[in-house]
Amino acid sequence: MASLIWIPLLLPAIIAPTAWWRRGDRWTRGADLAVAAVALGTGIALLATVHASGPLSAGAVLRADALSAWLLTTIGAVAVTALWGGLATKETRADPDGRYTALICLFLGAMSLAVLSDNLGILWVAIEATTIATAFLVGHRQSPGSLEAAWKYVILGSVGVAIAFLGIVLLYASTVAAGSPTLSWVELADGGIPLDPDLTRVAVALSVLGFATKAGLAPMHSWLPDAHSQAPAPVSGLMSGVLLSVALYAILRIQAVGDASLGPAFLRGLLLAGALLSLAVAAGMILAQRDYKRMLAYSSIEHMGIMALGVAVGGPLATAAVLLHMLGHGLVKAAMFVVAGRILASEGSTRTLDVAGLLTRRPDLARPLLVGTAALLGFPPFVLFFTEVAIIIAGWRADLGWAMGIALVLLLIVFAGLTRHVLAMTLGPQVGSAPLHRTSLEALPEVERARSLDASPQKPDEKYVASHRQAPVLVALGVAALLGLLATPLAAQLIEAASVLAGAR
Repeated sequence: MASLIWIPLLLPAIIAPTAWWRRGDRWTRGADLAVAAVALGTGIALLATVHASGPLSAGAVLRADALSAWLLTTIGAVAVTALWGGLATKETRADPDGRYTALICLFLGAMSLAVLSDNLGILWVAIEATTIATAFLVGHRQSPGSLEAAWKYVILGSVGVAIAFLGIVLLYASTVAAGSPTLSWVELADGGIPLDPDLTRVAVALSVLGFATKAGLAPMHSWLPDAHSQAPAPVSGLMSGVLLSVALYAILRIQAVGDASLGPAFLRGLLLAGALLSLAVAAGMILAQRDYKRMLAYSSIEHMGIMALGVAVGGPLATAAVLLHMLGHGLVKAAMFVVAGRILASEGSTRTLDVAGLLTRRPDLARPLLVGTAALLGFPPFVLFFTEVAIIIAGWRADLGWAMGIALVLLLIVFAGLTRHVLAMTLGPQVGSAPLHRTSLEALPEVERARSLDASPQKPDEKYVASHRQAPVLVALGVAALLGLLATPLAAQLIEAASVLAGAR
């Protein structure tokens, strides 16, 4: 069964160059979705296999345990939602763009490699590869705003991964000094290598700081709102639901190494500071936000802050809640970016002030927007309610009640901001019977209209989104609700994944 590890790595490696070479062929239009579906199926299969027979290895540097299998499943589920929702419709009749498909496949392959490698150096290379792929995807529109966002993302992202690289180099130097040179996180997290405490402390801190930049944690978050708001809707969903989570996965791996050598107290303060600062930044910016795509981007910073809070608390309950939160947030946020793309297609603007009365004019857009917002705000029965409560409870048990109290106040501010903006968009008064501030959709590039729902033009007689195009949003939100009810049946897999970080199976 070790061959399962190779499937999500080799398939995108084959599809990407083929799609780039045959970029005009019609089959390239759905090839990226097929790669995502295979990743999802492989992740589920690995979860079952690892649960039944233990971790699998393929070669010297590839390994699948309960944690990596869970992350691969999350990658596949979020990617299926985002890419399914962003499929070009028959009405657009645009030519296929194999280059877009190739970049998406490279992104998915790099994410899969990051979670399936038992080597911190390869994990770093894989996350750096995502910077290259997603930079081109962020600038896919080739508009001044998207190109500026892409450059900003490249510069700040590269600085982050460079800091992480320095930390990994120092960590390797510490193992060399101990007489056991390795970057295998399994060996490092075992605690059997006598690492130099001072050198390891610097290495772990730099690694976490670097990967925190890719995870969008404040104060290294400034690239995220621009990149997520300018990218095509499916790419925004992938970056928010997958890229940020995989960067946090890297922090979890580094934390396991640091805890084994230095104890859990060392990184707790750093992670708590990043988590609370991220929540504060998100709360302030969401409250004053006037662009609904940027609002969703700041919501991603908020949820990364919540997850970083759980990572700082540590322990089986908080870690399991973080892993479940990754999946739930990824599904909901991918669905919400798809909906945001459709609102842009209908209204011609991303300004919240230009969108009003959607529940009356476009209930097919307003209803999923309201339901998705309720999910992001942690309303039951959505899974984010249960995971946030679990993190808060775990924090109180760990004598971090002061941090949990601050987090709750900031979450209330986020609640007020998101609620105000979304209710204004859906229930607010409209001017006349036409959408407000409608701009010409023909000014948007043809490729963008074909490959994302940011500008998928509606025919005059096509008043509502077709039911089959609503399916990915409805399925994602439905699964996010069901996950809250399935938390207990999934507890064994989640605890097993959390135990990996404690050096257990």
